[in-house]
Amino acid sequence: MNALKLSFDISKIPFYAVSYNGQRKSVEIDISHRGIHCAVGYDSHSEPLVLKGSAAVGDSVEVVLMSHRIELYINRILVDEEWPIGNCLFEIGGFDGNDTITAELYTPQTNEEDSVVAVFDNAEGWKPEENVFVGDCMPYVRDGEYHILYLKDRHHHYSKWGMGAHQWAHISTKDFVRWSVHPMAVEITDPSECSICTGSWIRHDGIEYLYYTVRRGGSLAAPVRRSISFDGYHFKKDFDFGFELPEKYNRAVARDPKIIKGGDGLFHLILTTALAKEGRGCLAHFVSRDMDNWQDTGKPIYVSSDSTEPECPDYIVYNGRYYLIFSLGGKARYMLSESPFDDWKTPKCPEISCASVPKGAVWGDKIVFTGFKGIDGYADTMTFRSAAADENGELVFLDSDSVV
Repeated sequence: MNALKLSFDISKIPFYAVSYNGQRKSVEIDISHRGIHCAVGYDSHSEPLVLKGSAAVGDSVEVVLMSHRIELYINRILVDEEWPIGNCLFEIGGFDGNDTITAELYTPQTNEEDSVVAVFDNAEGWKPEENVFVGDCMPYVRDGEYHILYLKDRHHHYSKWGMGAHQWAHISTKDFVRWSVHPMAVEITDPSECSICTGSWIRHDGIEYLYYTVRRGGSLAAPVRRSISFDGYHFKKDFDFGFELPEKYNRAVARDPKIIKGGDGLFHLILTTALAKEGRGCLAHFVSRDMDNWQDTGKPIYVSSDSTEPECPDYIVYNGRYYLIFSLGGKARYMLSESPFDDWKTPKCPEISCASVPKGAVWGDKIVFTGFKGIDGYADTMTFRSAAADENGELVFLDSDSVV
C-alpha cells in the first residue's frame, strides 16, 4: 500500500470518527478524557491494531499508515506505534460522523542519523522512554567500549497481535556512567517480519556482523539472517544471506543465534530450537568456514530433558575456560568446560543472578552480565551484574557497585 497520513486537531472532547470498508471498520478514532484510542483494521486479522496516547483539546494528531509500521503522533511527538501484516482496510475517503480529518499520501523520511543521537547517565534501571521498554540484552565489547544491543519493546510483547514486533536498539559506554544512544541497529522493514529475535555480534575482516532470526508467525520457519556495518553504528540488512534449519529441528521456534570464531579456524553458531521428533528443546550447533555457508554438526551442544527450549545462549571465554550460558524459563544458568565445545560440567551453583535472560561480555578482569527486569510480563528496565571466577572456574557474583 502507499503510505498515508491522517491528521486533525482536537477541537473538543469527546471526539469520535470512523471509516468503513464494506462492513468492517477500517479506522476508528475515539478520544475521551482517558486519552486517544485509534484502531486500524487489516484483512489478516479480525481484531484491529490499536494505538493509544494522552491527548487534550488543542492537540494536533497525526496517524501514519505504512505497510510495515503505523505511528501515532501527538503534537509531532511519536507516542505509540504498531507493526501490521496484511492489507490495511482504510482507503482515502470520508469519516462517518466527522469531516475534519485530512487523509493524504505520505513519504517516509530516510535521512541517516549521526552515530550518537543522544547521551544519558546510568543505565541501571533505565528504559528509553515512558512507554518503550528494554527486552533481551546482547552485550559486546569492542575497542574499549561496552555495547548493548537490546530488544526494543512496546506493549510488553503484545505488539503485532502478540508476536512481539521487536527490533534491535543500541547503546554503549566506556565507563558504565556516561552512555551513548546510537541509531537503531535492526528494524522491522517488511510486514512479513513479525519480530527480530535475539542474536549476537561479531567482527570479521573489519566488518561488523549482527546475526539473528526473524519470526514469521505460525508454523513458518524462522530463518537466520544478518545485518552488516563498516562503522559499528549504521547497519544494513544483508538480503543476500539467510538459511533455515533442517527439518529435524522445530524450525518455527529457531531463535537467538550466538556466533563464535573458534580456535579451530571455523565459525560456530549456537541457537535455540527443539528436536522435532523427540520433542526436546536444544541448542543446535552449526559450523562454517566463511560465515555464508553453514552446516549442522548433527550434535546439539545441549539437549533439555523435556520440551523446555534453552533460550538466549551465550558463549564466553574467560581466564582460559569456556562458559556456556542459556536461560530456562527466563532464568539464566551456566556450564563450564576446559575444552571449547564439549565436556560441559554443571557447577554447584549454576544460576546467574541478573534478572531475566542475561548475556555477558568480558570487561577488564570480570564478566559483566546485562539483563532486564520485567514488569507486567515481558520487558521493562535494564540491569547489570558482574562476576569473577574462583580457582575452579566457578563464577562468583559481585556487589552491584563492582560493575563500574
